[in-house]
Amino acid sequence: MADQKVSAVQKVEGVGKSAVGFVEAVGNGGILVAESVYWLLFGVRERQPVRLSAVIQQMMEIGINAIPIILMLTGTIGVMLAIQGIHTLRIFGAESRVTIGIAFSVVREFAPLITGILVAGRSGSALAARIGTMKINQEIDALKVMGINPTRFLVVPALLAMLVMVPALTLLGNFMGLFAAGLYVNADLGISLAAYAHDTIDILSLDDLGHGLGKSCIFAILIAVIGVVNGAGVQGGAEGVGKATTRSVVQAISAIIVTDMLFAFVATR
Repeated sequence: MADQKVSAVQKVEGVGKSAVGFVEAVGNGGILVAESVYWLLFGVRERQPVRLSAVIQQMMEIGINAIPIILMLTGTIGVMLAIQGIHTLRIFGAESRVTIGIAFSVVREFAPLITGILVAGRSGSALAARIGTMKINQEIDALKVMGINPTRFLVVPALLAMLVMVPALTLLGNFMGLFAAGLYVNADLGISLAAYAHDTIDILSLDDLGHGLGKSCIFAILIAVIGVVNGAGVQGGAEGVGKATTRSVVQAISAIIVTDMLFAFVATR
C-alpha cells in the first residue's frame, strides 16, 4: 500500500515537473522573441546592429538550399491530391470539379504545412545543434565576455531568415503543387492546362493566399524559437546536443500541426 502511494506521488511529481518545464519553455520563447524585436529595432542605437551578411547566409541555408526538396515534395503532394480527388469525385460523376479541392487544399493547407515540416527538419534541427554545440564549448559565454549579445548575434539573423524564406518557399510550393496537379488532371481528364489555370485563378482569392502565407509566418517563428530554446538548454555534452536536436524537431513539427489545426478552425468560423 505504501509503495502504491509512493508511486502515485512520483507520477504526480513527474506531471508537475513536465508542466513547469513547459511553462518555462514558453516563457523563454516569449522573452527570446521580445529580445529579437528589440535588437532588430534598436541594435543600431546600441552599436550592435544585426549583420546583413549573417541574415543572407541563413537565408541561403534555410531557403535556397531547400528548394529542390520543396519542389519535389509539393509536386508529389499536388499529384496525390489530384489522384485522390478524381478517384473520389468520380463516384458522383463530378471529377471535372476536382480543381476546386486541389486549389484550396494546396494553397490553404498542404503547401504551408509541408514547407514548415521540411524547414523544421532541416533548419530547425541545425539551429538547435549549432547553438547547443556553442553552449557546450562555452562559445556563448565567450560572446558575452566580448560584449556581444548572443540573441542579436545568433538568434535574430536566423529568425529574420525564417520569416522571409518560409513564406517564400510556401509560395514556391503553391506554384509547384498546383502545376504538378494540373499535369495529372490534363493527363487523366483531358482538361487543358490553360483551362485548369483559369479555373484555379477563378476559385482562389487573395484571402486564400494570405491564409497560407500567414500560417507560414507563424510556423517560421515557431521553428526558430523552438530550435534556439532547445539548443540553449543543452546539458550533458555531445549526447545532450543529440537529444536537444531530436527534441527540437519533434516539438517544432508538433507545434506546426497543432497551430495549423487551430488556425484553420479560427479562420473558417
